[in-house]
Amino acid sequence: MEPSSYSEAVKSEPWRIAMKEELAMIEKKSDLEACGHTRKQEVHQLDVKSAFLNGLLNEEIYIEQPEGYQIQGEEGKVYLLKMALYGLKQAPRAWYSRINDHLLSLDFVRSPNEHTLYIREAEDDVMIISLYVDDLLVIGSNQAQVLEFKKSMHSEFEMTDLGEMSYFGMKIDQCVDGIFVNQRKYASEVLKKFCIENCKPVDLPLVPNLKLSKSDEAKKVDEGLYRSLIGCLLYLTATRLDLMYATSLLSRFMSQPTKTHFKTAKRVLRYVKGSTDFGVWFKRSENLKLVGLSDSDWAGLTYDMRSTSRYAFFLNCGAICWLSRKQETVAQSIAKAEYISDAAAVNQAIWLRKILEDLKLKQVKPTAIMCDNQSSVAMAKNLMHHRRTKHIKMKFHAVREAEKNGEVELMH
Repeated sequence: MEPSSYSEAVKSEPWRIAMKEELAMIEKKSDLEACGHTRKQEVHQLDVKSAFLNGLLNEEIYIEQPEGYQIQGEEGKVYLLKMALYGLKQAPRAWYSRINDHLLSLDFVRSPNEHTLYIREAEDDVMIISLYVDDLLVIGSNQAQVLEFKKSMHSEFEMTDLGEMSYFGMKIDQCVDGIFVNQRKYASEVLKKFCIENCKPVDLPLVPNLKLSKSDEAKKVDEGLYRSLIGCLLYLTATRLDLMYATSLLSRFMSQPTKTHFKTAKRVLRYVKGSTDFGVWFKRSENLKLVGLSDSDWAGLTYDMRSTSRYAFFLNCGAICWLSRKQETVAQSIAKAEYISDAAAVNQAIWLRKILEDLKLKQVKPTAIMCDNQSSVAMAKNLMHHRRTKHIKMKFHAVREAEKNGEVELMH
C-alpha cells in the first residue's frame, strides 16, 4: 500500500532510498534560487533511468523543497526546474521531444505511420528502434552498429542495458529458429488471484452458441471483482488471440454484472488453466507475407442485435494483431455484417502494409484477406450491387477502393 503522507513514507527504507535517488536526479537538472514564494536479428532492450527527468522544459517552473529534505539554512528557497519532473503535465511531451531530437541527430528517420518507430539505413545495414515510454527495443543487422548506438545512448542518458530482450510484460524466448512470446507466469498469477488454480480445465473458452444479455435476472455480483477479472483477461489477450472474442463479449457487461456473467468469465479462466503454455510463435524467414482473416457474429447480441467484427493478421505463421469489437450499427443481413467486418480488416491491412514498408519489408502483391461470406466478397468486387449496398455507410466502401488500388484482395 502506498504511503499517504510524509510521516508514513519516511518510516520506509525503500522509500527513503528511492527519494534520495530522485533528489540526486533533480539536483542534476535544477538550480536552487531565492524566491519570495515558497531479421536474423536479436532484439535488445534498453531502459532509460528516470526517463521523464530528461525532458527539457520551455516554461519557468518552480517547486518547493520536499518535506524532510530541505537544505539547512535555505529553507525559504525553491527549485527552478530546468528539466521535467514526474507529475508535471509537460513531462511526457518533454521526454518524447528530447529522445526524438537525439535519435534524429543519429540519422534515424521517424516513421510517418508510427511515431514511436525509428529506422536508420547505412548501405546494406538497417537498424530499427521502437520506443515505449522509457524502454527502447533495438534491432540491427550489424552488431557493431548496435554496440555503437548503445554507447551513444549511454553518453546522453543514464541507462540500463538489459541485453537480449527476455521479458517485456510477457516472456520472450529468442532462439535460432524464431521468437516465442507467452504469458505463462501472469496466467498462473491470475488463476491464484481468483482462487481457481486447482480447477478442472475446459477445452473451449465459451459454451457454443452462448447468448448473454444485460437483462439477465440472475443475482448481481460485485462490480469491482468482475472488472478486475475482465481486466486480467484483457491483459492476457496481448498474446492470446483465442481469448479475444470471449473477453470482448464479457467486457460489455461491466456495469451491473450478474452471476451468469461472472460464471461465464470464470469458465474462460478454466480454459486458461489448461492452456497456460499457449502463445505466439514467430518463425524466422527471409520472405514475410502478410495475410488476414475476417469474420463477424451476425446479431450475436440479443439485447441490441449488434454484430461483432473480428479479424486477425499473420506474418507467415505468426499472428501480429487481432481484434474483436461490437459494430456501431445494426446489420440488416449476414452479408452486411461481414462487409463491415471486412472494412475494419482492410483499414488495418493498409496501415500494416505501410509499417512493413517502413521496415523495408514491402508487400509487393495485394494482401489476401480471407472471409467466409461470398456475398460480402461480391459487394467489394462488383460495383453493380447498388440496390443491395446503398443503405451502407460510405466509409465502409473503402473496401472497394483498396481492392481497386491493388492493396488488398478479399478471398472466400
